[in-house]
Amino acid sequence: MDDLLTVTVAKKLLEKGTISSETLVSMCLERIKAQDEKTHAFLGLSQTAIEEARAIDVRRKAGDELGPLAGIPVAMKDNMLVQGWESTAGALILEGHKGAYNATVTQRLKDAGAILIGRTNMDDAAMGSSTETSHWGPTKNPWDTTKVPGGSSGGSAAAVAAGFVPVAFGSDTGGSIRQPASLCGVVGLKPTYGRVSRYGLIALSSSLDQIGLFAHTVEDASLMLQVIEGKDPHDATSVDLTQTTVPELIEKDVSGLRLGLPKEYFLEGMDPQVKKTVLEAVERLEKAGAKIEEISLPHAEYALATYYIIQPAEASSNLGRFDGLRYGYHSSGQNLKETYERTRGEGFGREVKRRIMLGSYTLSAGYYDAYYRKALKVRSLIKKDFDDALKIVDAIVTPTSPSVAWGLGEKFNDPLTMYLSDIYTITANLATIPAMSIPCGFVDDLPVGLQIMGKPFDEYTLFKIGATYQSLTDWHLRTPS
Repeated sequence: MDDLLTVTVAKKLLEKGTISSETLVSMCLERIKAQDEKTHAFLGLSQTAIEEARAIDVRRKAGDELGPLAGIPVAMKDNMLVQGWESTAGALILEGHKGAYNATVTQRLKDAGAILIGRTNMDDAAMGSSTETSHWGPTKNPWDTTKVPGGSSGGSAAAVAAGFVPVAFGSDTGGSIRQPASLCGVVGLKPTYGRVSRYGLIALSSSLDQIGLFAHTVEDASLMLQVIEGKDPHDATSVDLTQTTVPELIEKDVSGLRLGLPKEYFLEGMDPQVKKTVLEAVERLEKAGAKIEEISLPHAEYALATYYIIQPAEASSNLGRFDGLRYGYHSSGQNLKETYERTRGEGFGREVKRRIMLGSYTLSAGYYDAYYRKALKVRSLIKKDFDDALKIVDAIVTPTSPSVAWGLGEKFNDPLTMYLSDIYTITANLATIPAMSIPCGFVDDLPVGLQIMGKPFDEYTLFKIGATYQSLTDWHLRTPS
């Protein structure tokens, strides 16, 4: 087998009979059990995965028609419901909570024949940029286990980077897929808001959340999106798609494509070596035929402040249902009020409580207009900036993260510095556009990511740019020792 196990490689091996699904799934599980103690990417493993893989092998041998992912092992972030699996969203408040049904993404993966192998670690209630706030302990970066993997989907990013699974799923509210993808040296895709159903995702911020994925190659990302995308009657924000992307039809040619380089993304605060690495990647695309144009996104400087008003406000509302009375962690008090206070006070971590308080404050009487309503107006201006820019260029290229992975604990007690690590990713969520991070080099032996953002529902152009770049470089083929 190739050292780098991609979905495309695994499919070919399975279809040729070179390897069975049972063997493939067993190998993944054995590797996780042998090595995940170092990274802590997983919170739990499936007890039925090998049995499910064996059933796929029987059907394949019988000549049955199988789904496009038949026998492929995948991992799920711990905030996506899998019926019968514990789903805690990395939070004590949901300890013991089990999925009563499958999320739409989960069901579509199962229908396609994928083998769900386990649930991955994440920041507490998806609030964090390093996967250090997880109640179950931090995930570590496979490239250097003294470093963070990014967050909040750090477990999924680490699982793919470490070679535990060829693909893993995550959620992206302000960069929670792309930022850890950058720090772990894998592909991370956040689709357009509405392209993928959020039904069965434990909500953080309903107007910003989007389910996406991690993979080694752009082709794999395209294949997985094809399986999970599309209208869902359970999610009113999901849309009917007029077209999809087919991995085999992605052109590896950027000739004539206009790529925008926003001047606001290359100001002070970025690691100069990261800036150099990203600009070298952009130059590589230019040599391949792309036309690079400097553009301006004038309201980008307000994105961080806007995000940290809207996201906590929506989170404080979404998390109101977690009271410990029907499911999850419960702490008793002398009366109902004390029971609520103790359960939520003990069940939520420090970062979650900080954002709930911020959100409740900005939604309170007397402050709603001054903060939340104003933030929504600024969000509209940010979206208009992107709409205007994407009339001039075909896509926008930026750094994914201002730095490479930092040390465990380095920013843990400095929330503002931690928030700044998402400064280049949150705009795509505010503007509801698709965005993808691909590996583009290393600084101090740690991965750097190039972010590509595109027009709404034009994931194809992102895939075209990313696949072209991967055909010219081998950064995505490099794996941790």
